[in-house]
Amino acid sequence: MTKLSETQSLILTAGAQRPDNLALPLPKGLAGAAAKMAVGKMIDRGWLQEVEANLRRGEPLWRETGDGHGTTLIVTDAGLLAVGIEPAVVQTIAVIRERAKTEPEAETKAPTLRAGTKQAQLIAMLQRPEGATMDEITAALSWLPHTARGAMSGALGKKLGLVVTSTKDDTRGRIYRINSAV
Repeated sequence: MTKLSETQSLILTAGAQRPDNLALPLPKGLAGAAAKMAVGKMIDRGWLQEVEANLRRGEPLWRETGDGHGTTLIVTDAGLLAVGIEPAVVQTIAVIRERAKTEPEAETKAPTLRAGTKQAQLIAMLQRPEGATMDEITAALSWLPHTARGAMSGALGKKLGLVVTSTKDDTRGRIYRINSAV
């Protein structure tokens, strides 16, 4: 393995973890002449390569070329090998990342309800024909009102896909219900 400075090692390992092996942004504190010298040495050794930056994808700029374009830095296969990373591993990870972006997520198993939990009690209360008021929910479950509202919105609404409706009653106050059966 090649002898690297701490700065060179930081730049190469960080670049190996980024999409398309982008070496930018450089570590904090590395700027100006020091950055130019460190990057220049790494380019000379073949560890970094200057390529045209894709501004539409928001790639960071290393330098502007003067004609409205700019360049960015990528870690080469030699740079990956210098820090002990096999280029094939990085390419495999890049392919997995791309597939995750383009392929639809695998169907996830619907969550199962466990009997006797507070969530199950809450669902049972909301499925009653008369529904449940916030006072009834908080008393039965020993929850604060914000916890009950969060459970109805998050666990029931977002995770389980249940629709919790709310109506105003003159005698009981606000009544919460689930109209669909679980």
